[in-house]
Amino acid sequence: MNTWKEENNQLQKTFTFKDFPEAFAFMTRVAFLAEAHQHHPNWSNVWNKVDICLTTHDAGNTVTQKDRDLAAAIDQI
Repeated sequence: MNTWKEENNQLQKTFTFKDFPEAFAFMTRVAFLAEAHQHHPNWSNVWNKVDICLTTHDAGNTVTQKDRDLAAAIDQI
């Protein structure tokens, strides 16, 4: 199972999907979730992979509970 790694003051995880439409649908769902949490990820997408990095910018770019909460919520998607 792919878990979140804490590295370089970020929580990081790569999600892999069947194809691009599934990856993009996941990103759309995360976008609405992030907006609800008022906490937005740094992320990238290449075909079926979505890389997400979470850090709290207003806390000096460190990992905070906001990051852990959003990571847990993303895992529920």
